[in-house]
Amino acid sequence: MTDLSPAARVAALEALADGPELDVVVIGGGVVGAGCALDAVTRGLSVGLVEARDWASGTSSRSSKLIHGGLRYLEMLDFALVREALRERGLIVSVLAPHLARPVRFLYPLRHRAWERAYAGAGVLLYDVLARRGGLPPHRHLTRRQALRTCPALRKDSLVGALQYSDAQLDDARHTMFLVRTAAAYGAHVASRTRVIGFLREGARVTGVRVRDLEYDREFDIRARQVINATGVWTDDTQGLVGERGQFHVRASKGIHLVVPRDRIQSSTGLILRTASSVLFVIPWGRHWIVGTTDSDWALDKAHPAASRKDIDYLLAEVNRVLARPLTRADVEGVYAGLRPLLSGESESTSQLSREHTVASPQPGLVVVAGGKYTTYRVMAADAVNAAAHNLGGAIPRSVTARVPLSGAEGFAALWNQRRGLAASSGLHVARIEHLLGRYGSLIHEVLALIAADPSLGAALSGADDYLRAEVVYAVTAEGARHIEDVMTRRTRISIETFDRGLEALPEVASLMAGALGWTDEQTRREIEHYRLRVEAERASQEEPDDETADATRLGAPEVVPLA
Repeated sequence: MTDLSPAARVAALEALADGPELDVVVIGGGVVGAGCALDAVTRGLSVGLVEARDWASGTSSRSSKLIHGGLRYLEMLDFALVREALRERGLIVSVLAPHLARPVRFLYPLRHRAWERAYAGAGVLLYDVLARRGGLPPHRHLTRRQALRTCPALRKDSLVGALQYSDAQLDDARHTMFLVRTAAAYGAHVASRTRVIGFLREGARVTGVRVRDLEYDREFDIRARQVINATGVWTDDTQGLVGERGQFHVRASKGIHLVVPRDRIQSSTGLILRTASSVLFVIPWGRHWIVGTTDSDWALDKAHPAASRKDIDYLLAEVNRVLARPLTRADVEGVYAGLRPLLSGESESTSQLSREHTVASPQPGLVVVAGGKYTTYRVMAADAVNAAAHNLGGAIPRSVTARVPLSGAEGFAALWNQRRGLAASSGLHVARIEHLLGRYGSLIHEVLALIAADPSLGAALSGADDYLRAEVVYAVTAEGARHIEDVMTRRTRISIETFDRGLEALPEVASLMAGALGWTDEQTRREIEHYRLRVEAERASQEEPDDETADATRLGAPEVVPLA
């Protein structure tokens, strides 16, 4: 099994710099770029994948963590998009990533007795029909008494009844990382912290990219017959490096989410609520709830979109309309903000822009893919590689990713059934084994091997006891984490699942990473200080009244690795 170790990164960079011309190089280590790399390499093409920051460091780590068809798109009569997304949901849950995805139930409170139940009921019925069940429980109608028994947190006067339906969720950042790791296992050369700084040209044709290895501050060329630009909200910026205007433009929409402890909302189900402009989810997330999201235009810093006090107060006000015990700012453990890459259109409101995706070849040798939604990443990737394959010519096989499980998926169901035996043999509690299986699948054996070799790694992290010390070491040695923020915000979710944003766990995490990466004392101190400054800047930005001041405050923290 190929891992994303430091040595693997060095080998990938050597292959990209000194190896033969590739068939395809993909720019962008989000879910679509990672999906493109996996799609292309499993068709037999030689592939490179580069990302300027960490895997999934942009939009693909800051979603609502849902794999869903999008009920609200039925109201827009976008049946094709919903059907496509529901098909992909079924594939992810049952074939591609059963170790990472799990069903989640949502309650939709009804405010009107007759027409709303008929209208909304028809919508969720159609949702189930389009999904062809997809292995998830069907929807059901609830009386007010049944709904309040399922979700005692609701105010009695906030509903006259309810509907309950099923969707699925996963940790988006871990899923994207697994896509990258699976692509590497099939032979793709993948490198994070490797920024594209220019395109290579032969006349009108794009023939590759020039990149800078940000970790070691060196530049080199990667030659490829086709370049795929899958950079999401950075699409226009990347296209600008070619020196020509693109055929379409991407507009960023900011969505923020709050994380609160599970005991603050007494419910055995998630919630979906209608707001004036969109919908609001209350999503079960381990020992927490995720509350979100907003939908507003964003034209400021794309790397670190900031949540303002106004954003947070808006979400609290919306969810408190239905809660018997209102949430306050003191209940908020974590806040995160992400940007949706929407195709620009005539609508002034980002909530009305299409979630469809587009693929184009604006110059010979270059393919651009943009738009879409997380759930349909595989379709977007296949379409982009189809375009690249057409430009390559020859008999290139069709996409097979609908039948290619991600690393860790094979054997997951059997291991889940054997979890008590794994607990007994490892000395860990069965709850810990379930936690590890839900994060690593059949790769759990690699984590358990670390603990067997060093039993101290089987202890929980101080200040973040949902995670074991071994998980930090594994994130570095096998999952491509190179900096503290990679571990705290994406390999784990410590940064949003603890009230102190991970500061208590910080020294221990730094020490474990330093040992695995060979950091000097000075490097370790610098990493700790960077993370502290990040937390301070994020907290301060969340007290600012608007986007502009929040953005300026968040930018007060330096990048862990300068991009210039």
